[in-house]
Amino acid sequence: MTTASAVLDRVLVMEMVRVTEAAAIAASTLIGRGDEKAADAAAVEAMRAALNELAMDGTVVIGEGERDEAPMLYIGEKVGSAQGTGPKIDIALDPLEGTTITAKAGPNALAVLAVAEHGNLLNAPDVYMDKLACGPGYPPGVIDLAKSPSENVRAVAMAKGVQPDEIIVCVLDRPRHESLIAELRGLGCGIMLIPDGDVAGVIATTNPDTTIDMYMGSGGAPEGVLAAAALRCVGGQFKGRLLFRNDDERSRARKWGIEDLDHIYDLEELAKGDCIFAATGVTDGSLLDGVKRMKGGLMTTHTVVMRASSGTVRWVKGEHRKGLRG
Repeated sequence: MTTASAVLDRVLVMEMVRVTEAAAIAASTLIGRGDEKAADAAAVEAMRAALNELAMDGTVVIGEGERDEAPMLYIGEKVGSAQGTGPKIDIALDPLEGTTITAKAGPNALAVLAVAEHGNLLNAPDVYMDKLACGPGYPPGVIDLAKSPSENVRAVAMAKGVQPDEIIVCVLDRPRHESLIAELRGLGCGIMLIPDGDVAGVIATTNPDTTIDMYMGSGGAPEGVLAAAALRCVGGQFKGRLLFRNDDERSRARKWGIEDLDHIYDLEELAKGDCIFAATGVTDGSLLDGVKRMKGGLMTTHTVVMRASSGTVRWVKGEHRKGLRG
């Protein structure tokens, strides 16, 4: 019998590229059109169709919402062409991470996907998560959500051999982060404010070319799991703690089996074992180029695909011609 690990190794790495490419290409037709819902719907439909072509018994564990909230790619939906016979694969996805970005033609919109063997991705409820991340190369435990932002910056600066004012932190530009931003600026840190797309923000810590050392702040918990899957592949560090605004959100978390609502999650609690992460650029960004439409129906895509067990990172540039598939 073929194991899920073998399938992750032999088949799904490049198949995931095709899935995120399909979503990115579909969303790209709506770049700058001002219609967030249409862009998201196009990406969702294309990603779902691509997933259903794969010979697997897949389950969406992080998706577009619960079944009564989303018509497709909802949490618990089965995808793949080998239900009951193929390898059991859990899937976390965001067909269009950055719907507002896409509608406004801003930077860093992505089509994102992570897959793992069954039971290895946290079923994160659709609530906020306090996130703290840094890239590879630091000693274990250098960051800690139980410590203040200033303490974490100083720890990373010491490990890097620089002063705190030489550290650059990526933060979502939101009113809820005013006190965080003020504290970081009090240290003299550089702050890269991003309008949306915190998966790209977290992953940017792994790429020296971005000059981003750390990611801090709150954003969607499902996106936190996706980002953790990416960091698992390259050796970065990530801490996450779920944030609840009301009793309904707490009940939703318990529904998905989460009892300790104050737990600080480590990287491997969010994404365990072997996993694959793939992201294709929809619009140009710090990590990936967006979809480009050329003369004669030619389209180009730029994708990063990572695998945890091997630590492999592949950068894939695709050319797509109308009427041709693959």
